[in-house]
Amino acid sequence: MSAPRKLRLWPGVILVVLQWILRFVVPRVAPDSGENAIMAGLALGPVILLWWLLFSRAPWKERLLVLPLMALSMFLGSRLLHPSLAGGFMGMLYGVYVIPLMSLALVSWAVLTRNVEGVPRLIALVASMLVGGLALTLLRTGGIQDAGSEFTWRWSATPEQRLLATSSSPAEGDASALLQQGAAAWPGFRGPEGTGIVRGTDLATDWAASPPELVWRREVGPGWSSFAVSGDVFFTQEQRGEQETVSSYRLSTGEPIWQHGDPVRFYESNAGAGPRGTPALDGTTLFTMGATGLVNALDSRNGRVLWSRNALLDSGAQQPFWGFSGSPVVDGEHVLIAAAGTLLAYSRESGELLWATESGNGRSGYTSPVPAILQGTPQVLQLSGIGLDGYDAATGDHLWSHAWDGYPIVQPAITRDGEVLISVSDKSGLRRLGVARDSADQWTVEERWTSRGLKPYFNDFVLHRGHAYGFDGSILSCIELDGGERRWKGGRYGKGQMLLLTDQDLLLVLSDKGELALVAAEPDGFRELSRIDAIDGKTWNHPVLVGDLVLVRNDREMAAFRLPRKG
Repeated sequence: MSAPRKLRLWPGVILVVLQWILRFVVPRVAPDSGENAIMAGLALGPVILLWWLLFSRAPWKERLLVLPLMALSMFLGSRLLHPSLAGGFMGMLYGVYVIPLMSLALVSWAVLTRNVEGVPRLIALVASMLVGGLALTLLRTGGIQDAGSEFTWRWSATPEQRLLATSSSPAEGDASALLQQGAAAWPGFRGPEGTGIVRGTDLATDWAASPPELVWRREVGPGWSSFAVSGDVFFTQEQRGEQETVSSYRLSTGEPIWQHGDPVRFYESNAGAGPRGTPALDGTTLFTMGATGLVNALDSRNGRVLWSRNALLDSGAQQPFWGFSGSPVVDGEHVLIAAAGTLLAYSRESGELLWATESGNGRSGYTSPVPAILQGTPQVLQLSGIGLDGYDAATGDHLWSHAWDGYPIVQPAITRDGEVLISVSDKSGLRRLGVARDSADQWTVEERWTSRGLKPYFNDFVLHRGHAYGFDGSILSCIELDGGERRWKGGRYGKGQMLLLTDQDLLLVLSDKGELALVAAEPDGFRELSRIDAIDGKTWNHPVLVGDLVLVRNDREMAAFRLPRKG
């Protein structure tokens, strides 16, 4: 009787090692190549299975038995997942991770039991397949981070649960004596001009010699809101259990003043729970928009509700997958709200719906409205899934449009000569548009250029001295406004955010790992001047700078640092 043929294992070992390098190593060392590497790694799953079925030399009963065992294990695993994993990557997270796990389980079993025969070998096969398919059921995810997911044990408490366990009853104080008179120092999303530009700074740039001083640090509920600031008060939005909350805190100490909660909770697996918008402060009225479309006008002194609307119902739109992510914008007597492709204008005083553009179903976007004056005409710019539109600021009448399909998250920007820069996806790059009106009052839009030298995803860019600075994937980039040519690319800050300190030619960058950095806003080359660790965890929120005090937050903590001044 002839001896059984020796298993051919080396192809499987090589393939699974290559698969894991592509799937898990390359995305971390080369983030800009991460998506392609991940897809290539997943494509090796069927190749590994093909090796096993046709070239492994294993007994045919073992080769064929692997298929139903894999199918059963993955079926059980998909049914027992934590909800955060079941919905991750728009429902694809389990497959993205289970393919390399099953491949590793198969090859590891084949190698480790190559000298084992009979029932023990079959028992080991069943066990390895179950481990491969069920391993993820022990975990939950806090969302995506870099090219992967934030995994923790399924039974561990979330930061939000820990916060709720230690929190007392909601604060009900009064901020009247703490608010500044007149215009707020930082009235809402991306500052006084809505452009991420800070003026009048006089900061030292050598943080090694003069490090920023931590003023306070405290836990906060999940959400991707930034801040509005007035006097010794700041406002933000967060999730606290089943309450979507607007919160007021002392700027000098971080202590809570008042909180307003609505019985609303939004959650999706990629970004997690909580509101996405940033409050807008106008006088003593604070305007907010939640992730499900709830719009509130609150008394900024005590959180009392002045009026409330539901943008989802008022627009007739469908709730976007990632929730309503735009922020309210006050434009004269209008409060502008972007609702998944529909632009709404509410009365600042009464909350009456003054006008609305056509229904935005199927045109989801995640940007906020941008008031602008183009060709002498006050208008509102709004990006949606089919492109950019300009609307008359007083009536909401449609003026012009530029088609460009995508899922826009980044704010449009206006150049000094009245042209518009937009980006509609993480791969689209940046496009410059010329908008003109002729003597017959007809509007035209001309594409000047499209540059892939700067490809922001949800990381807003800034304009400075004839150049655009922003994120090209996870790396900073500078391009010329005249023709879109890239001047430099450098520095890894993940999916971070930035402010422009225009008087000092500086970028204040907040990385997606919570690091603060100063980078020269100069076209000659990338130059980082200083960097510190500020907060821990995935950080997508926009920073705020008021005077020499910088506010930073993410979905679990917030902090204030006093930056050193010159001299």
